Amino acid sequence: MPASARRRRHAVLAGLVSLATAAVVSLSASAPAAAADTWTETGSDRADPLTESQGLTSIEVPAGSPNRYTGIGTVPVDVSARGWNHVGDPDASYGGFYIEPYQRDSGNSKMFRVRTPGGTWTEYVHTLSPGEALNNSWVAVSPDGQWMLSGEWGTMSRLLVFPTPGVNPSTSPSANLPQAATVRLDHAVRDVQGCDFSAPTTLLCSSDDPEGSLFGLTKPLLQIDLSAAPSGAADVVGHVTALRRLPLRSSCSGGFEAEGIDYDRRSGILRVIVVSPGFCVLTDSKTYRFARG
Repeated sequence: MPASARRRRHAVLAGLVSLATAAVVSLSASAPAAAADTWTETGSDRADPLTESQGLTSIEVPAGSPNRYTGIGTVPVDVSARGWNHVGDPDASYGGFYIEPYQRDSGNSKMFRVRTPGGTWTEYVHTLSPGEALNNSWVAVSPDGQWMLSGEWGTMSRLLVFPTPGVNPSTSPSANLPQAATVRLDHAVRDVQGCDFSAPTTLLCSSDDPEGSLFGLTKPLLQIDLSAAPSGAADVVGHVTALRRLPLRSSCSGGFEAEGIDYDRRSGILRVIVVSPGFCVLTDSKTYRFARG
């Protein structure tokens, strides 16, 4: 999200925590590249507003690893002190490399913080390309592990493709992490907060779109079918389909915020974080679970 909105959200969270302590649609003109899945809600868990409010991912290696979450409370003090004060929706390669996307309020770069399966952390910095937005809301690692997708806030018709830091042999923490290619979308998307691969050429994405003018519904779950698996050698086309509206349920009324997303290939479970409005950000923000069918 943009820095101004993020500061407002952080201020609201801090105030509310103090109080608590004291007391299937597609409007694309082209034919779909693949059949769209149907996702049915199967349950939910409370999402902690400080540590589970931005993103989540499942970890396959080492075996038995717990799911990881991000929120304003998970940003390390030393990282925040250097200006990287916002963490987005993370992802992990099937080989266990865990990646968190970071942004700061100004400047011309983004940062990706990588944890190896052995527990070592390394930082990779990307200098913005001409016209690239500063925000760094999410990452999605391709199933082969070699390529990482990212997106930009606002209304966009593209996703960005990078070599996966720490996995792709072309990357180095001492060198700029370059943009390698682009996913050119056949339908604009708005305020995408997270994406994850459910297949080599299929992405599932959570959109925080508050307007509903693009697909006829707000806060949609999107499916993006790629014309080819990302390779970094050439751009690919992404066909966008809106599958459903994400659940918006709370004891409070007001604006919800759709956040990160995770698909676990081992269980087939899709999970999406939705943050509740007002005081209920503390009490009934949820991580919703979905299954195909």
